[in-house]
Amino acid sequence: MARDAPQVDAYGDGGFRLSGARHEGSVLILNDEARAWSVASMAELTPEAFDPVIAAGREAVEFVLLGTGGANALPPRPVRDALQRAGIGLEFMDTPSAARLYNILTAEGRRLACALIAV
Repeated sequence: MARDAPQVDAYGDGGFRLSGARHEGSVLILNDEARAWSVASMAELTPEAFDPVIAAGREAVEFVLLGTGGANALPPRPVRDALQRAGIGLEFMDTPSAARLYNILTAEGRRLACALIAV
C-alpha cells in the first residue's frame, strides 16, 4: 500500500512547511496525517499530549519520534512511562534533527508517529 505521508520541507519561525503547506505551531504526524499539536515547549509536555498516539496503538505506531524544540531534552518521566506502558517506543532529539530523521524513516516505510515542537 502506497503511503502519502507528509514530508517536512522546512521548519522555523514557529512552524513547519509540510509537503509545501505552512503549518503554524507544533505538529503531530500520525497515520500519515499532520495535525496541530498543542505542545509549545517541553514544560507543557504531558502524557495526555500523546493520547492520540496511544489510542492508535502498537499496530499503527512502532515508536514516537519527538522533536524537543531548539535543544535536545529528556522528556518528563510520566510521558516516558505512559508510552512504555502502551508498548510504544520513544526516540527524542532536537526538532531540526527529528524533522530530518522523520523524512528518512518515512521513506523507509517505518510506522511511526512524529511529534515536533515548533522552533
